[in-house]
Amino acid sequence: MASPPTFYEFFAGAGMARAGLGSKWRCIFSNDFDAKKSITYRKNWKRPDVLKVADVGTLTAADMPGVADLVWASFPCQDLSLAGAGAGLQGNRSGTFWPFWRLMQGLIEENRAPKVIVLENVCGTLTSHGGKDFAAICSTFAAANYYFGAMIVDAVRFVPQSRPRLFVIGVRDELALTGPTLTALNATALWHPRALLNAYEKLSLTLRERWLWWNPAEPPPRVGSFADLIEDDPVGVRWHTDGETTKLLNMMSDINREKVEEAKSLGRRMVGAVYKRTRRDEVGRKVQRAEIRFDGLAGCLRTPAGGSSRQVVLIVEGESVRSRLIAPRETARLMGLPDDYELPTNYNEAYHLTGDGVVVPVVRHLARHIFEPLLTTQIARSRVAA
Repeated sequence: MASPPTFYEFFAGAGMARAGLGSKWRCIFSNDFDAKKSITYRKNWKRPDVLKVADVGTLTAADMPGVADLVWASFPCQDLSLAGAGAGLQGNRSGTFWPFWRLMQGLIEENRAPKVIVLENVCGTLTSHGGKDFAAICSTFAAANYYFGAMIVDAVRFVPQSRPRLFVIGVRDELALTGPTLTALNATALWHPRALLNAYEKLSLTLRERWLWWNPAEPPPRVGSFADLIEDDPVGVRWHTDGETTKLLNMMSDINREKVEEAKSLGRRMVGAVYKRTRRDEVGRKVQRAEIRFDGLAGCLRTPAGGSSRQVVLIVEGESVRSRLIAPRETARLMGLPDDYELPTNYNEAYHLTGDGVVVPVVRHLARHIFEPLLTTQIARSRVAA
């Protein structure tokens, strides 16, 4: 590529997709409706200031300058999440996919079609409304003359956080698909688990004819664990009192308390991640439980609505047990953000920003092994009819 490839970033949050694409790319337009996140975006991405703060439904193609080689859209997941109400693409939040796609159609009509369009969302997208929402997304790509495929990437391959996410990648017909690592002839176990195969099998034959089995290189083994990201003197949180830690331990089931006792017996520093979840007890009543893991990983970061989804750090050193909320900087590290990335000073705002984002090294891996090779080869595409 003679000049840096260009991109638009929709539902941008604080620009974590932009961080993942990196300095080899040039952002020429970004959009988010959240004023608080936009403040953080502008602190971290001072030049150029390409952010337009507005509801995506109020935008038109005229708001977007130039031609984007790539468009990234991490549209809201709430209505597609397995924990959501099941509204899917008809919901108020996840339904913002449709005004976003109307913008893509506007660009196509103006002969400014993006070469690559990437959607990122939760894996619940595959099963929402029995697979119909995923099929609808695939249909939009096909109707707009894009070949497309999907893959599931768990961020645990890059950072110590269990965070599987769905990536749907569409490429314009005229863009060549070359190189042995871009696509495979069939599904691969690494990127196409059973849940994705089930969704694919529900697609029409017409849609399957435009399907691509994306096959980027396997990432190297992850270096580092959850404990490596944890600070003894964190900013923005305080250590719990002995009473608060005892209350947390009392919320654990027998199995989880046994994990803590085993950690004590090891006689060395053990760092665990705790989530509070609603479970049913032995008589069927809903109770809040604290569940801990000592496997070197954090659970999936979520937005801190209500407080139960905020992770807790538990540190065991012999008989000493300490606990506290995970610090904002620690959540940023779990998302692969550098320590010089500016965060909001308000705890919930910082947690919401990181929990709502995309993991930076995942974006970088896709850029290096799919997007950049695609855009490097600007030759006419040829496909042999079946």
